[in-house]
Amino acid sequence: MIAAVPLVATINHLLQRQPQLCVALAAHSGKTARIDTGLFALNLRVAADGLLEAAVDENINVTIRIKAAELPRMLADMSRAFSYVTIEGDADFAKAISQLAMALHWEAEEDLAPLVGDMAAVRLVQASRSALSQLKSNAKNLGENVAEYLLEENPLLLRRHIAADFASEVARLRDDTERLTKRIALLEQSSGSA
Repeated sequence: MIAAVPLVATINHLLQRQPQLCVALAAHSGKTARIDTGLFALNLRVAADGLLEAAVDENINVTIRIKAAELPRMLADMSRAFSYVTIEGDADFAKAISQLAMALHWEAEEDLAPLVGDMAAVRLVQASRSALSQLKSNAKNLGENVAEYLLEENPLLLRRHIAADFASEVARLRDDTERLTKRIALLEQSSGSA
């Protein structure tokens, strides 16, 4: 339960910056959702003001099951997050949670501005986004280079089409061998009877 407090505080902070989401969530006041990853489960109850609070095991209205292995993919593309989960329970409440997950976003500039000023906050966030973009690009290039090395330079792996071509050639060779074996058997039979 203690580990849930920072997560709930973070979500509530983001919700307070987007009051329209609080209003939409307040329509489900008193309902509890369980997010179950298999590794841990988190129960969240909607308060009357549309914010969330950690809840103990009680009447769960909707359960959202997430495979732990899918978490990175979900976080990378929140617009498809709910395609990686299974949902049991109140469909309307689940839909509201889905819409909340897609609409909730962090405006880092708003949180940094009181600390460093508006212009510095904008520049810090732009620099961070640029660095992250460069890091992603470098990781992608590294992955492509490693794949090329393993496929071309030191072929430990095969490309799919090469493996498929090889498999079809093996099947053709097997069929030709079977036909040749039958011809030889027929020739032996005909030479033995003559």
